[in-house]
Amino acid sequence: MKKLLIFGLLIAGAFGAFAQKKSIDKVVGVVGDKIILQSDVESQYLEYLRQQNPPNEKVKCTILNELLLQKLLLNQAQLDSLIVDEAQVEQTIDQRIQYFTQQVGGSIEKLEKELLGKSILQFKEDIRPLIREQLLARQMQGKVAEGTTISPAEVKAFYDRIPLDSLPLYGTEIEIGQLVKYPSYSKEQKDLARAKLEALRARVRAGEDFGTLAALYSQDPGSASQNGEIGYFSRGMMVTPFEAVAFKLKPGEVSPIVETKFGYHILQSIDRRGDQVNVRHILIKPEFGSKELTKARTDLDSAVYNIKNNKINFAEAAVIYSDDVETRSNGGMLRNPESQRSNSIPLELLGQMDSALPAMLDSMKVGDFSKVAAYANPREGKQGFRVIYFKSQSEPHRANLNLDYSRIQDAALQEKQRKKFEQWVAKKRAEKYIRIATEYSSCPEIQPWIKKDAPKPKASK
Repeated sequence: MKKLLIFGLLIAGAFGAFAQKKSIDKVVGVVGDKIILQSDVESQYLEYLRQQNPPNEKVKCTILNELLLQKLLLNQAQLDSLIVDEAQVEQTIDQRIQYFTQQVGGSIEKLEKELLGKSILQFKEDIRPLIREQLLARQMQGKVAEGTTISPAEVKAFYDRIPLDSLPLYGTEIEIGQLVKYPSYSKEQKDLARAKLEALRARVRAGEDFGTLAALYSQDPGSASQNGEIGYFSRGMMVTPFEAVAFKLKPGEVSPIVETKFGYHILQSIDRRGDQVNVRHILIKPEFGSKELTKARTDLDSAVYNIKNNKINFAEAAVIYSDDVETRSNGGMLRNPESQRSNSIPLELLGQMDSALPAMLDSMKVGDFSKVAAYANPREGKQGFRVIYFKSQSEPHRANLNLDYSRIQDAALQEKQRKKFEQWVAKKRAEKYIRIATEYSSCPEIQPWIKKDAPKPKASK
């Protein structure tokens, strides 16, 4: 099944552009008022080679095709007065910096060396226009596909066109749901946690070593073993309240108490390098009382009792009882991590999703509910209890409409969007002024961009 044609230009190519020792200033393509330089192609090709791909000059044809498509989208986006949220631009730049830093071994100094002496701040400003353009082009592509819908009849027609031996094979898959309950902290428990942390903060301010206290008292096992040190991180990598304080502290400074979904923290700044900071922290979590723990377990027992006695169905129980926002909005069902519209989960993915699930399901049959079990949600930093519902299991099979409708629907919609986008591109190509350098005119990918009735272009100089 073909996927939607996605605008595949890598922003990472910007790194190659600034890491090149020579810049080739030759125009190889023009779309409307937008030009493409040979250096643009070379920078993307350099990134291709950096990813350990074998040398292949034909790849430059593909790169130019992507660049022409980007310029076509950008040209139309400007005509349509589209704008990009600057916060999204900043976030994308930070993600790229993080990616580049990992590529060179995780060191800011190594990255700046690769950038031929440019500072991180200089590099960010240099690539900002490129990032903005690429996000704008992608927004334009989304606008073209916007509003595309597909009917059940179109889904069936799409499925019927696929030869039987071309239908994908699926292994054993299951559908499982969960009801989650997190105990509520009392005001007294929260106040006690804050008081413990305030006492530790006072000891630091009195001269005791922050790292030693973190190792002894912090309830974050990952950093406590490192004397509370987290390591360098960029904006967007931590929860907002923690990050906001971390980036304001001066080296050696200790923060007031910070509340996050994980508990209460105090931070001590260690160092700042460009757009990254390194801090220590001490985490103290409120503790649940027996009353709160008992109520959470009782609520889940009540939910299962009501389902088994046909007072409510599982989806209704998820809305009434479950504290897990992600599954509650999906009728209590876990989603396939590789296909967010599908609830059918391949068995081999189960342990990757949650290491506790295979053992829980081992003794269960379809239709069973597990016993109430302790549950920790690493994404939310919460601990509580949950019940697992084993809804269904399908045996290995070829894709069919009965078992795999949502997957087939997704594929059919993607094909329809792809065709719509290709038609739009063909129409806009005919409307725009386009020129391609002679050395690329024989590329198969470039042929649709060359207007047959136009005079053959001369090589740019």
